[in-house]
Amino acid sequence: MSPSAGPLAGGATASRREQILAAAADLFARRGFHGVGIDDIGAAVGISGPALYRHFRSKDAMLGEMLTSISNRLLEGGRQHAEKEGSPDEVLAGLVAFHVGFALQQPALITVQERNLGNLAEQDRKQVRALQRRYVEVWVRALRAAVPQLDEAPARSAAHAVFGLINSTPYNRHLPDAELAELLGHLALGALYAAK
Repeated sequence: MSPSAGPLAGGATASRREQILAAAADLFARRGFHGVGIDDIGAAVGISGPALYRHFRSKDAMLGEMLTSISNRLLEGGRQHAEKEGSPDEVLAGLVAFHVGFALQQPALITVQERNLGNLAEQDRKQVRALQRRYVEVWVRALRAAVPQLDEAPARSAAHAVFGLINSTPYNRHLPDAELAELLGHLALGALYAAK
């Protein structure tokens, strides 16, 4: 997906709903969830704040859909990479490259996900947490296939640590994206294999 397609867009053209979510993600990342009002989001997409209620019942619902959607995208993308043909090392490298690419293309979403889980309604939070756990397990299986002597608990901890490394990209844009992607990939794989 190209960065211009919008954070939640699945196709070439973002729907109005996806445009609203993209604008909200950018605002939430810059100003925090509580620092953004419905009118701010409406202004960012050229409509009145109240007109947003035709698309979302509330700002909380926007956040819930946003975080559920990105958790689903990460899980589905992770599964696709984990199921590709190749050696365990190639599969693990593919997972790392996938997550690095997502983080570089969607820094606002990474920031919103990191900062706003506690702002979700309980049902949305449970759903996002369940999706995140399943994504971690994709990584745990791939890591243990590449490093067979690694037990499950350290593999899970290593996956979480690497997510922290990769998800630091919104605060680490000192290199062009291609160079940063390469550096993050090397660092992440180094950290994962160091978990032996």
